[in-house]
Amino acid sequence: MGGLRLIWVLALFALALLSGWIYQRRGAARDSQKFPPPGRMVDVDGIRLHAHFSGVKTSGPLVVFEAGIAATSLSWALVQDQIGEFARVLSYDRAGLGWSDPCPAPRAVARLADELRRLLAATGAPSPRVIVAHSFGGLIALHYAARFPDEVAGLVLVDPVGVSEWAAPSKSHRAMLRRGIWLARCGQALASVGVVRFALDRLAGGARRLPKMLARASSGRRGQAFLERMAGEIQKLPRELWPLVQSHWCDPKCFGAMAAYLASLPESAAAVLAGVQSIPAPLIVLSAGNASAAQRADHFRVAALSPRGQVRIIAGANHWIQLDRPEAVAGAVRELLS
Repeated sequence: MGGLRLIWVLALFALALLSGWIYQRRGAARDSQKFPPPGRMVDVDGIRLHAHFSGVKTSGPLVVFEAGIAATSLSWALVQDQIGEFARVLSYDRAGLGWSDPCPAPRAVARLADELRRLLAATGAPSPRVIVAHSFGGLIALHYAARFPDEVAGLVLVDPVGVSEWAAPSKSHRAMLRRGIWLARCGQALASVGVVRFALDRLAGGARRLPKMLARASSGRRGQAFLERMAGEIQKLPRELWPLVQSHWCDPKCFGAMAAYLASLPESAAAVLAGVQSIPAPLIVLSAGNASAAQRADHFRVAALSPRGQVRIIAGANHWIQLDRPEAVAGAVRELLS
């Protein structure tokens, strides 16, 4: 009798997995038709990366956006529109994120800088460029500017990650990183069988209790806290972009990419700390008003890499300055271009 009951439980579990897989596949097919990439797909060493050009054509430098560790080109929507009024701009999705193809591992900062450079070359983007980078993207921007100084007209780093803080992470930081990687891998598994899509569909439909229960059941209180925090940031974007962001986070590849980028963080920070001694181009660091003392000190250290480096503390803004105070980012870019 017990054996028969076990068979029924396993059969129901297999049926649930199959149903979730079908639900995910059908949803992904709908998303690909409903939300095509706004830009163009560019082949970079066999990986198609999504590149979105906009703004007015001028004789000045192109402005290139480099997103945070698990963010996409959509995270620049508010800033891209403002800067596009006086410059030509490019936002793109790194491999594994947004509309781009899944990422190969590892995701070391040197490889990321090379992929950005090849993307710019493949699109015929003029040089030099102003690079605007958020959080983890600051490591890529600094590495790029140090290796290819003739191709960079200036840098705006939007609350960049602490280089020295992550080059030799403390015990608590290593634990935080392990938790983040574990949550990302859990998300990848759950997205593969439609659980993430189901929860986000319910959330978009106005339900609150069920998505929270699913998040807590699958990844604990931290999973629920992450869902609530990211939902709060996404709601700062124009409402018409919410379904696009949702479609990206229903895709297992995005969670896989998040795990890969998180795993590369200490190595990438160490490479920048050891390899970037100076930045010839002007550099503006926008430091969040709620940054910690350690983060603020690192922002000043990074600004000192440039003889024309400066730090601006953006009061009232958290880590996502481009969503809280997009005019501050646009103002810094306008200053560099002028």
